[in-house]
Amino acid sequence: MKKEDRVPFWLRLTPVRPEEVQALIWCMTYIFCVLSAYYVLRPIRDTFGIDGGLHNLQWLFTATLLAILALNIPFAALSRKFPRKRFIPLVYRFFISHLLIFAVLKFTLAASQQVWLGRVFFVWLSVFNLYVVSVFWSLVSDIFSRERATRLFAMMAAGATLGAIIGSATTALLAQHLNTYGLFVLAALLLECAVACVHRLNGFTHLAEPGEAQEQQNRPLGGGTFSGIARIFTSPYLLNICLYMLFYSITSTLIYFRQADLVRHLFQTDSDRTAFFATTDLIVNVLTLLTQLFITSRVMSRYGTRWVLSLLPVITVLGFASLAYWPLLWSVVIFSILRRVSNFAFARPAREVLFTVLNREDKYKAKNVIDTAVYRAGDQVGAWSWAMMSAAGLTGSLLASFAIPLSLAWLFNSQWLGRRQNKLDEHRFEQHGGKLNENSHY
Repeated sequence: MKKEDRVPFWLRLTPVRPEEVQALIWCMTYIFCVLSAYYVLRPIRDTFGIDGGLHNLQWLFTATLLAILALNIPFAALSRKFPRKRFIPLVYRFFISHLLIFAVLKFTLAASQQVWLGRVFFVWLSVFNLYVVSVFWSLVSDIFSRERATRLFAMMAAGATLGAIIGSATTALLAQHLNTYGLFVLAALLLECAVACVHRLNGFTHLAEPGEAQEQQNRPLGGGTFSGIARIFTSPYLLNICLYMLFYSITSTLIYFRQADLVRHLFQTDSDRTAFFATTDLIVNVLTLLTQLFITSRVMSRYGTRWVLSLLPVITVLGFASLAYWPLLWSVVIFSILRRVSNFAFARPAREVLFTVLNREDKYKAKNVIDTAVYRAGDQVGAWSWAMMSAAGLTGSLLASFAIPLSLAWLFNSQWLGRRQNKLDEHRFEQHGGKLNENSHY
């Protein structure tokens, strides 16, 4: 056996094959760096959001959606012009430059100006997180075939979780000792390491679907600037992925606002709030990592995408029902932890597998619109629903009256997506020698 085909001892209990080892390790390192950077910054964002006033959060979510819509146009134009080996590093270095600017501003601005810096950073990080993670999953769904994705995406998600653990632990331990601008610089360095991983992964073109040649993967996507949006409105499959994302985002935002409201009253200082958010992140990520390493791949292989996608809506229905009876911080925190673990360990890998049956343009352009604009549109619905319910005095236990029917609709949507993906996967190998029919209306 060649040296490069040997499976490291820590991967021998996983469903990885020898020829996939190097690509998998680079993918895990890549997403480890991205999520480490994000989780170093996430508690800072949550603290800035509370400092700016909980009553302003819905406006910050609106600003985030507007920023994403504005950024989608140059994103689509660049993906149309550049091959992925140039396009993806451009995206990451765009955000790296901003982190360095935030570091300088945090160091130089007066205390009275920090509130507006915090609001800008809240919006920026909410945009940053969606783009840098979406680009990773677009790349790996381009590199790996659907069969490989079903086996390996959970391992990649484990790399993401490990990065989140290290990032949140760093901030939890050093929040009161390391200056905020130092955390900005650390996140920038981690993103540059991710760029180095992208360069290595561009050489693994032999793991894709049969018929997707190297020259096809390394050429610009072409198409129009708005073709991603157009494809969504002509594809029932993509529209239902949008619905799945909307259901997830709306319910996530409602939980986030409920938790933020309780934390604002129970913790009086920024350092205490930051430590609470970081500690919660750490618990979520440890549980997620254990699940991804020992459970996710087996569950996905045995039950398929349809039932794995349905797990998160089921937990959401039960969670909101419990909040109707116990609207306390501990019940919100437990629900939030279980839901986030279920999302990261099961729903996210299964959702990314949905894109492996699509053509390359949809994997980047349509997927980016769904992961960014559609996701933040769901935030808007959730944020303004919370604001209206608060104004009417309907928050707390009555939140379930809005969230439970939404979650039940989400469950039916996930079942449809799972069945449709199986049909599309069969279609890929019946048409054109195993290649997806580019003109089919899925």
